[in-house]
Amino acid sequence: MMPLTLAEILEATDAEVRGGGHLPADLRFPQIERDSRQVAPGDLFIAIRGEVHDGHQFVAEAAAKGAAAALVSKEWAAGQTEPPLPLLVVEAPVDALQVMAGVWRNRLDDLIVVGITGSIGKTSTKEVVASVLGGRYRTYRNPGNLNNEIGLPLSVLAITPDTEAAVLEMGGAYAFGELRLLAEIARPRLAVVTNVFPVHLERMGSIEAIAETKAELVEALPDDGIAILHGDDPRVRAMAGRCRGRVVSYGLDPSNDVSASEVTTEALAGTSFWLNLGGERLFVKVPLVGGHAVELALAGFATGHALGLHIAEMLPGFDDPAIQVRLLVSPGPRGSRIIDDTYNASTPSVLSALGLLESLGPRRAIVVLGEMREMGELAAEEHKIVGRRAGEVADLVVTYGELARIIAAEAATVAGRNEGRPPTVISFGLEQRDELVRFLQRELQAGDVVLLKGSRGLRMEEIVEVLRADAGLDRPGEMTDSDGQTAAQ
Repeated sequence: MMPLTLAEILEATDAEVRGGGHLPADLRFPQIERDSRQVAPGDLFIAIRGEVHDGHQFVAEAAAKGAAAALVSKEWAAGQTEPPLPLLVVEAPVDALQVMAGVWRNRLDDLIVVGITGSIGKTSTKEVVASVLGGRYRTYRNPGNLNNEIGLPLSVLAITPDTEAAVLEMGGAYAFGELRLLAEIARPRLAVVTNVFPVHLERMGSIEAIAETKAELVEALPDDGIAILHGDDPRVRAMAGRCRGRVVSYGLDPSNDVSASEVTTEALAGTSFWLNLGGERLFVKVPLVGGHAVELALAGFATGHALGLHIAEMLPGFDDPAIQVRLLVSPGPRGSRIIDDTYNASTPSVLSALGLLESLGPRRAIVVLGEMREMGELAAEEHKIVGRRAGEVADLVVTYGELARIIAAEAATVAGRNEGRPPTVISFGLEQRDELVRFLQRELQAGDVVLLKGSRGLRMEEIVEVLRADAGLDRPGEMTDSDGQTAAQ
């Protein structure tokens, strides 16, 4: 339920009501919906003008679905003589949405807000931190990756008055000032910065510019704020000087405030390590898989520690299946196994996934790697790095997309794990999606393990769903590794 009444929305946004029937001042919309296909009766439809579609074109569809009103721009409303539903007319709907979210956030005086940013790993870190804090607080996390100038305000408006802590992923990858704006809306007291990598380099121009945008979140913290910084990343560590409050660092380097040593990656069974926390040395095992698992766990422990949680309060959070956003394991066709890491792709995350594949031992390893986008002038070299590693660990390398052909070419030159011979390599263009799916359906056999990973825009999760359907599954199932141990989901 929208927390603000119609009267409060009108006052906050200076909106004018035009057309349609009478709307009571105390009306609360069930929710704000930006996708006309998802509108439910009584919703407020917000018309957003994007790069491809203009939401104003779908106002009539929203009305037909039962929307109670539509939040629209003054420019568009000027041309409407008989709107199909009441219009809340403002200069810019997105600006109005942000104002509404800010008004609601300001009423949640006691709410602890944790902002999560970084080049990669934001969503996974958000899930871990939220689950850890759930050991003490009634905790909200924004769903999926609703982390931009539209998704973040929608997330804030979904926070209920009884919430004690909110863990919010924040993007800010496209322009200076984006994270500053999101911080003004959400008012975080803690900021977690995971890393700085050349992701979205096409838009930002340099890795130094990317670091500068991430630092905006740290700078936005209040005097009693806490910056949780990945101290092993020198660009993140340097942000400590821009924090007005307290700094807590985490990482593998023992100089960090929270650190890990003697890390053991136990394939699909999880990750174990010695945790150095608040002067104590504790042995812990978490059901997170992949080379990035220890970093995720440390971010969670560091945030909980900064808020005074005891280790006994934090550990149960790692039993939450939601924390394993990446590297989901499930059955595939004819007894094969799928490692689904299609959420997104960057060089470090691909290398981490390939490391997990290598750890699974002597079985036929197949990788399906889509292109990595928005890398700018580094794109060719980054794809070569991935190609070399893929050639070392896989018996069959399948690529998807034109940039990914660089991966294929590099993998074909590498002395692979099969008696030093390069792996078999095959490439598919983006227009050959159906051919790729049919190839995998034919190729996968009992005992094979196939890793699928690519940039978000490739929608490779749809390929995974087809393969899983061949195995008779509607959702990820529980798998066991060669020792019969349950895999993390």
